Amino acid sequence: MHDTIIHEENPAINGKIITINENEVKGYLDSVVKGTVEETLNGLLDAEADDLCNALKYERSPERQSTRAGHYTRTLHARAGELKLKVPRLRNVPFESAIIDRYRRRESSVEEALIEMYIAGVSVRRVEDITQALWGARVSPQTVSNLNKKIYGRIDEWRIRKLSDSYPYVYLDGIWLKRSWGGEVKNVSVLVALGVNSEGYREIIGIEEGAKEDKASWSKFLRCLKERGLTGVKLFISDKSIGLVESIPDFYPDAKWQRCAVHFYRDIMGAVPKHRTAEVMRLVKTLHTQESIDSARRKTAQVTETLKAMKLNQAVKIVSEGAEETFSYYTFPPQHWQHIKTNNLLERLNKEIRRRTRVVGSFPDAESAIMLISARLRHMMVGKWGEVRYMNMGLLKENEIVNETSVA
Repeated sequence: MHDTIIHEENPAINGKIITINENEVKGYLDSVVKGTVEETLNGLLDAEADDLCNALKYERSPERQSTRAGHYTRTLHARAGELKLKVPRLRNVPFESAIIDRYRRRESSVEEALIEMYIAGVSVRRVEDITQALWGARVSPQTVSNLNKKIYGRIDEWRIRKLSDSYPYVYLDGIWLKRSWGGEVKNVSVLVALGVNSEGYREIIGIEEGAKEDKASWSKFLRCLKERGLTGVKLFISDKSIGLVESIPDFYPDAKWQRCAVHFYRDIMGAVPKHRTAEVMRLVKTLHTQESIDSARRKTAQVTETLKAMKLNQAVKIVSEGAEETFSYYTFPPQHWQHIKTNNLLERLNKEIRRRTRVVGSFPDAESAIMLISARLRHMMVGKWGEVRYMNMGLLKENEIVNETSVA
């Protein structure tokens, strides 16, 4: 072994002490392993070329199918390091190597892993570190960016896909992000729609940029959903965005709208002194623990009288004018009430999106924001989240039959 690796020090108690430079040993062994792997792979490539030619490299044979035409170099990033493969060129037949095919499959798996890491919320810097540890080669931020562009088309196809199922329940919300606009960084909204389909499974059914959450933006979004095939909507669930509420009847006149009860509570708490919020919160929550919509309406009258006695006039106004908007869910199956009286389902997804986009900061354009959000939501939807049945939709059909019978 090289004398740069093993050193002798001055004699000690029973003779000489031999010390080993671990870094030099590691470097030496890495070079040995790399050289061995490289030599072995190139030998296999040569053997494959001989098989395709049906003769050895310099053999004269009447059965020869082709002859060599030199080689080209291909780099393979392996755990042993960067290997240089000498890939043979043949004159009469294409050189198709099982080794190269396996390498291509490996490249593809590496690409998918990088994309999944990025979509799953791993920062670009962390992706670089992980690739260094796993494959012995650091992937640059530009490489990660290029790999993500490869799936942008696939993600966009999913985002604007035709909606062939019916979606009785649809949750709507806007996510505010920062993006560059005319040289300035401004807040813009990305509109998201989540549907519960006829079998009771959750799906992300719409993602579009909205300059702001006004009627024009929501109308454009709903029009797009309708054109893509959104049908069978019984109930939209959202917070009270005036532009959204005004747009729904233009496209889905037969659907009901449910104002998110949690957002309703927040509006009330904004009009209540801090020292009274706990008391008032307990009071207003009773509106949504009733057995029927008639009972909820009677409870509303009681709550408003109590708030008047507490001299909370602004809270009285919010409850008296807005409570009815939060009662639409009472006409649907009781087993669904907990799921459809709030927009919490979509709020949880939006929280995850905000966590991921905080890493990015401001987006340079609309496409990058839409693609990252779409990729993240698609990633979640194809996992356990989208595979678990969320509601028993047979109950909705039974409820409709009961309602029709009652009317008759």
